[in-house]
Amino acid sequence: MTFEEWGTATGKPREERLMTNHLIGQGGMTRRGLLKSSMAMTAAGLMLPAGMAMAQAEPKKGGTLRIGFNSGSTVDNYDPGVWDTNFVQVFAQARHNYLTEIAADGSLVGEVAESWEASSDATTWTLKIRQGITFHSGGTLTVDDVIASINYHRGPDSTSAAKPIVDPIVEMKSDGPNTVIVTLSGGNADFPYLMSDYHLPIMPAKDGKIDPTSSDGCGPYKVDSFEPGISASLNKHQGYWKTDRGHFDGLLLLALPDPVARQNALLTGEVDVINQVDLTTVSMMARNSAIRILSVTGNQHFCFPMDTRAAPFNDNNVRLALKHALDRQEMVDKILYGYGAVGNDNPIGPTQQYYAADLPVNSYDPDKAKFYLGQAGLTSLDVPLWVAEAGFTGATDSGTLYAERAKTAGINITVERAPNDGYWSNVWMQKAWCASYWGGRATCDWMFSTAYAAGAPWNESYWDDERFNTLLLQGRSELDDAKRGEIYHEMQAIVSHEGGVVIPMFASFVMGVSNAVATPDVVGANWDLDGFRAVERWWFA
Repeated sequence: MTFEEWGTATGKPREERLMTNHLIGQGGMTRRGLLKSSMAMTAAGLMLPAGMAMAQAEPKKGGTLRIGFNSGSTVDNYDPGVWDTNFVQVFAQARHNYLTEIAADGSLVGEVAESWEASSDATTWTLKIRQGITFHSGGTLTVDDVIASINYHRGPDSTSAAKPIVDPIVEMKSDGPNTVIVTLSGGNADFPYLMSDYHLPIMPAKDGKIDPTSSDGCGPYKVDSFEPGISASLNKHQGYWKTDRGHFDGLLLLALPDPVARQNALLTGEVDVINQVDLTTVSMMARNSAIRILSVTGNQHFCFPMDTRAAPFNDNNVRLALKHALDRQEMVDKILYGYGAVGNDNPIGPTQQYYAADLPVNSYDPDKAKFYLGQAGLTSLDVPLWVAEAGFTGATDSGTLYAERAKTAGINITVERAPNDGYWSNVWMQKAWCASYWGGRATCDWMFSTAYAAGAPWNESYWDDERFNTLLLQGRSELDDAKRGEIYHEMQAIVSHEGGVVIPMFASFVMGVSNAVATPDVVGANWDLDGFRAVERWWFA
């Protein structure tokens, strides 16, 4: 019996169809143009004290920027294949450059690669490598460094989180002193975007290999000291090629996972910037004349992934029951305090080009949750949910709220609170059900390939759907925008209805910033802290 049939028999309202006949066409706008415009429209919303300017026209040089992070672990290290927290990601952006960069307005710009050109089928890409870039150790960046840096993440023995991104690369070879030719196994119109992934820094090579234990890079700052889970200190790379970036003399990055400690550090002047402001006190902080609240809306989402290999999560009826057992709007109101939007168990957000706005909503419906439990042969369900504030700020309260609403559906959720330290190594992808978050990705293929493709290292639900995986390959190589839109619409529907991740809400990036710090007029929304590039783009007023 389907829920629709059951609804008719019991007088319940008829459920909307999973798939609709209407598929969104993309008109005549190019992929790049639409992505740029959509992200620019939501790039930055700044809440400032009256009369306070958002930015200065001419950035000043000097000073040490101190940032307090919600993350940081004793297992953090220099290996680019395992970076997984805001702390190490910003730390990486401070040390390194990448082939490409997503600008604050959402457009793609060259970094180590100054230009690129694709073959007509997007299977071969020719990258022109910028000349004159120097590493902190003094060497000059070459095409060999580029090839070795990307190759580190390739191959059957790679455990890098970026392996799904680079696996389609069949060959990388040099063609002269400043040209790299990349051949893919299939067409990928998004390839230049993927090269901006924070796991893919360009590092110095020796004998064709990089040293993943080295701090050496070609970014704006070089490392003085690094204590995993505690802090990192950096000073300016005097040979940095971007003369209009990297304004600070130094950086101090501090792991402050406790939200109260992080807030107090900002209020007392111990740090200049914090990420993931505690939303329970954000209104109070906004009244402090010495700081401002900076909020940007992007594709960040908070979620609860389930191990779909393990009972009871290997039954989609159980997954659907859990998706209908929480009140999403209540969670946005009480956990995010309005700094976000309702999610629909689909990681593709409204700023993305192929966002499927017309999908049926997995709304709070205890009767529907009970129905799906019955389809799984259950009258009730007892299940633990592991949380920590490291998972996302408000994860503990979110779990508690989830448990309260799920009781009505006969689902008993035990909220298990784990330590913040080691959460990403000991709980995430280790426990069957836990809290997690994603900053989102610039393209649908990137997001799906990273977290939903079968066998992807960061497929946190261990989900494997044959139809989804087939569509993933089709969408990646499809150059027609309308057809690509149809493919990604169907993929979003499959994930929402059959996937192993509950996504209750999209959360704005909410940061606390001292008025001593100036920011550009547009702040990036692709990642936290200005696309992880605050250390390069911001300056002291």
